[in-house]
Amino acid sequence: MMSQQKKTEHERSTGARPVGVTTEQAAAATIQQMFDTIAPTYDRANHVLSAGLDRWMWNRTARVFRPILQHPETVTLDLCCGTGDMTLALVKHRATTPNAAPILAVDFSHQMLSRGAEKFAPHNIVPIEADALHLPLAEASVDLVTTAFGFRNLANYEEGLAELHRVLRPGGQLGILECNQPEGLIGTLYDLYFKTILPRVGGLISGNVRAYSYLPASVERFPRPPRMLQLIKDAGFTNATWTSYALGTAGLYHATKR
Repeated sequence: MMSQQKKTEHERSTGARPVGVTTEQAAAATIQQMFDTIAPTYDRANHVLSAGLDRWMWNRTARVFRPILQHPETVTLDLCCGTGDMTLALVKHRATTPNAAPILAVDFSHQMLSRGAEKFAPHNIVPIEADALHLPLAEASVDLVTTAFGFRNLANYEEGLAELHRVLRPGGQLGILECNQPEGLIGTLYDLYFKTILPRVGGLISGNVRAYSYLPASVERFPRPPRMLQLIKDAGFTNATWTSYALGTAGLYHATKR
């Protein structure tokens, strides 16, 4: 009975909600402040806690979009870019012609984006500080949107997908690389690591245990692949797929705007 109740609550979830937060506005403000706080140690913590798998997943995802990135006119948006590692994985596959459009790197955390901007300096990348639910971009102005491990932090998933659909051109592609809660033995081991080890290690590295306790809670709350694929389709996308990474602990959602 409890399992069914949790499942129902999970399927009703519409966005990220840190502990003690009940509104979308408060959730966004709390998450923004949290990422500003952990920005100085974010890269080191990511690499340590994922045992380097984060780099592998960014690069694998970027290779999926190599065909569209190779077109100089392609306008690419990397949403919730954080300190920019996914953005840099994309730029490796970008056309190198002088007239190639820049990659737009968007995040609402000033401290995270500032660190990303330092990495972007040698590349054709434009950092933009903005809210993912209210992008300062014209309708149908982008050919490719990617986001890596940031979408689940949006205060409203449906509104986030609607905004990405708005800025994409017809035929544009969407790629959401995100954590997942696997089932079975893998899920049990994943829970053990995510709920006991990760918060402690992340807290030691960052000095912020609360932020790294939020991480497993945000993954548990995030829609599972069948539900997420339905949300993507409901937002107006077609050909929606999910590709499992790392034994189902993460995966890539890939879809196209009609």
